[in-house]
Amino acid sequence: MAVQLTPPKKNVFYLSVLLALAAILLYLLGMFGVVEGGFQAIGHYVFWLAVLGWVALAAGVAMKGV
Repeated sequence: MAVQLTPPKKNVFYLSVLLALAAILLYLLGMFGVVEGGFQAIGHYVFWLAVLGWVALAAGVAMKGV
């Protein structure tokens, strides 16, 4: 039985884009030294925000009606 992928709802898509943009913003703030401690202080948060955005989008595509 093949899995039927569906396009995500707008809210799930916007949430995943928002999380990805937050990850990019934190990355840039860390690279330019705006955040105290630089990228070393927030690097793991950037990674997990990006992963969370990807998981939200993947869940929206894989689950019907989400």
